[in-house]
Parts: sequence; structure tokens; C-alpha cells
Amino acid sequence: MVGPVGTVHAIAEDRAQWRGRLLRAGRALFAAYGYANTTVEQLCAEAKVPVRAFSQQFTSREALLIALYDEVATRGLRASEAVLLSDGMDECSTEERFRRLFDAYVRAVTADPRAARVAFVEVLGVSRTVDEHVAMWRTMWSEFLTCEAERAAERGEVGDGDQRVAVMVMTHSVDELLAHHGRRPRQVTPDWLTDELTRLSLIMLGSP
Repeated sequence: MVGPVGTVHAIAEDRAQWRGRLLRAGRALFAAYGYANTTVEQLCAEAKVPVRAFSQQFTSREALLIALYDEVATRGLRASEAVLLSDGMDECSTEERFRRLFDAYVRAVTADPRAARVAFVEVLGVSRTVDEHVAMWRTMWSEFLTCEAERAAERGEVGDGDQRVAVMVMTHSVDELLAHHGRRPRQVTPDWLTDELTRLSLIMLGSP
């Protein structure tokens, strides 16, 4: 027989799992049917949690969508940071350095095709709040890539001058190509994405 204390602990354990279940449900349903076509009730049914659980974990469907986006974006950032600190990166040419960075990022964010679709397709045009959140991440990536571009310019491997405009275009290109992957994951492979992002970046930065 489970006593009152055991019951309380069981309820607490269930609630601790609700967020993870809802994140998995959002990833599955948003990718399969679209964010706009998925209700809170459907999410809770998929997650096997009571409907009240949703409002206890997320303030809205948008908040769940943003949390799913953040999972993917954080995974990509950590992968890029790890390769940036890896052995041999300081000796790499700009082309190889960009290739390694993009390869790490692309493989991290596309590892789960459902998560990639949610992060790069389903977030588009949802609301001003979601757009501003994505823009915040894009600004951070622009700063990251600007540092790389300035490093390359100091080494004489790309054009001189202010690289910020080129980097801004680069970050939009990254999102557009990943959205392309999100819609057609079997046709747009990680290797193709890495090659294309490396090629476009070098052109935009004025590499000879």
C-alpha cells in the first residue's frame, strides 16, 4: 500500500517529467502536423499528461515552441564552441576553419530531423515574439561569425573592411538553407549544407 508520503512523491515525480514529455510531444506533433495545426489538448494527449500540466510548465504554445528552438540552437552553439577549441584550429586556413565550424553546427542541429524542422521551419512567421527571439539568436551568431571574419581579414585571407554586413547576410543564408533542409531532409544532406555554407561564406567575405 502506498501511503500519503509515497503518493506525494509519486505526484512530484510525475510533474518533474511533464516538461520533458511535453517537449517530446511538441517536437513530434509540430514536425508532423505543423505548429498552427496542433492544439494544447493534442500535445497533452501525446505526452500522456493532464491538460492542466501544460499551463504549469509553459505559459503558451509559443513558449513551448521557443523552448524547442532553444534546444536546437544551444546544441548548435555548443558544437561550434567545442570545435573552435579543438586541436589544430588555430593552424587551419580560413576555408578549413569555416568548414569545420559549419560541419559541427550543421550536424548538431540536424541530428534529429523533427527538431530541425521545428526550429527552422515551424518557427517562421508565428508571431512577433517568436521572430524577436530568433533574431536574438541570430544577433549572437552574427557576433560570433564577425569575430571569425575579422580574424580571417587580419590574416589576409578575406577582403578588408567592415565585415558585419556580409556576416548579417551569412546568418540569414544559414537559416534559409536549414529551412530548406527542414522541408526536405533526405534531399538536403548535412554534407551538402556544410559545403554550401562554406562556399557562400567565403564568397560573401571576399575570399580570393
